[in-house]
Amino acid sequence: MKLKGAKAVHYESGPNMTPLVDVVMVILIFLMLTGSFGGQEHYLISNVPTSKGGVGSSSAEIKDEVALEIRVDSPTPDRFVATAGRIQADSMEKLTTQLKAMKAQFNKEGTTDDKIQVKISPGRNVKYRFLVLCYEAALRAELPRVGFATGR
Repeated sequence: MKLKGAKAVHYESGPNMTPLVDVVMVILIFLMLTGSFGGQEHYLISNVPTSKGGVGSSSAEIKDEVALEIRVDSPTPDRFVATAGRIQADSMEKLTTQLKAMKAQFNKEGTTDDKIQVKISPGRNVKYRFLVLCYEAALRAELPRVGFATGR
């Protein structure tokens, strides 16, 4: 017994796309769950000093401002070394006294406190607590404009 439907013309519509769509959706959901869109804050939020160039530069004219960069490195996991110009400190107390002396020198030269921009630049593998210590040292030295760089 022959079936009539067996000899009927059968149109092939192409390969089955359902498994491909399923795999792509699983990958998309995985990437959405593991990725981050806005980025995380790894540093303290502060009144970031303005700079003359870069992505976050402001259009305001910057005059007579002094940029003081504090580079923070961690030679061993349990200690840090902060370097700013010709000063170098390995504790918050030393850094505070040296920053106060540097601020007094700037004030003697005629630079007011609001014109001093402090930028803390962490080195590779510097722990967050060391950045907090440097931030507190700058605040204890009564430097009002303290910000963070994204790294070197």
